[in-house]
Amino acid sequence: MEIIIALLAALGLGSGATVFIIRNLYYICQPSEVLIFAGSRRSTENDRTVGYRLVKGGSSIRTPLLEQAFHMDLTNMIIELKVANAYSKGGIPLQVDGVANIKIAGEEPTIHNAIERLLGKTRQEIERIAKDTLEGNLRGVLASLTPEQVNGDKLAFAKSLLEEAEDDLQQLGLILDTLQIQNISDEVGYLDSIGRQQRAELFRDSRVAEAQAKADAAIRTAENHKMTQLKKLETEVEVSKAEAERRVADAMTKRAAVVAESESETAAEVARTQAEVSVQKERIKQVEQQLQADVVAPAEAECKRRSLGRVGMLPKLLKMGKLKLKVHDGWLSPGKQPVLMLGKFSFIRSWKSY
Repeated sequence: MEIIIALLAALGLGSGATVFIIRNLYYICQPSEVLIFAGSRRSTENDRTVGYRLVKGGSSIRTPLLEQAFHMDLTNMIIELKVANAYSKGGIPLQVDGVANIKIAGEEPTIHNAIERLLGKTRQEIERIAKDTLEGNLRGVLASLTPEQVNGDKLAFAKSLLEEAEDDLQQLGLILDTLQIQNISDEVGYLDSIGRQQRAELFRDSRVAEAQAKADAAIRTAENHKMTQLKKLETEVEVSKAEAERRVADAMTKRAAVVAESESETAAEVARTQAEVSVQKERIKQVEQQLQADVVAPAEAECKRRSLGRVGMLPKLLKMGKLKLKVHDGWLSPGKQPVLMLGKFSFIRSWKSY
């Protein structure tokens, strides 16, 4: 900086000097690049002494006569990979097509490797170096994997390739952002046979899975139907039970009503019967009184009359010797007529016929 100030003083701080400094000494660093001012010595973060200084983002002034400025592009580079006759584990030659996205490292300490190995090279030369490195790593990874492993899991294959190439690219000062395997093929048809076998296995598995799914669906349908029928039966049982309980309750109510009605009718009938009995008793009394007055009393009077008439005939009959009488001593008493007993029943009979 002191040299710049001295230079400006020597040039008289004129407008021409200002234009000269801006056009030849003042550098602006774009966000997608890094400026390298070679010539001045400095220490890095790991106490390593290098003969340049870095400017990433911003601006700086180059020291005249002592420093030289370089630009290093940090933008992405697309590398198309195409490896043919790369032998896999088992001796099957494979052809692999892929795409890698790489860039020059913009952070320390990897950027120092890029400056030492790639500074001054064109972009095409950097891409060719990265491509050769990646294809070599790709062949090394293929040699450790079987065709089934390579073709079966391309993501795992790409991950193995990233791990394999990472150290080599860092030594070059490069960073591998992404790597995609686009196609894997072979000229002997080995992968096609594997594909047919896999398709057959997939078809078989799909048929088995379909049959299993249908069986599971049928089982679920049957179970659902069974549960539905059980629920229906339970509902019907509950309804029948409720209906039976209702009928029992109705029967009990009706029975109570019928019993109450029967008891009421019986009580009414008993009351009517009792009233009828009372009436009949009164009628019987009336009939008895009527019979007493109309039949019995006249009959008794007639009988008494006849008896008195026949008693008056006793002396005549005694004189005729047709009747023997015994007089009981105890039956005679003062003031009373003697009581006579008929001695023979034949006399009574004859007397009645008399």
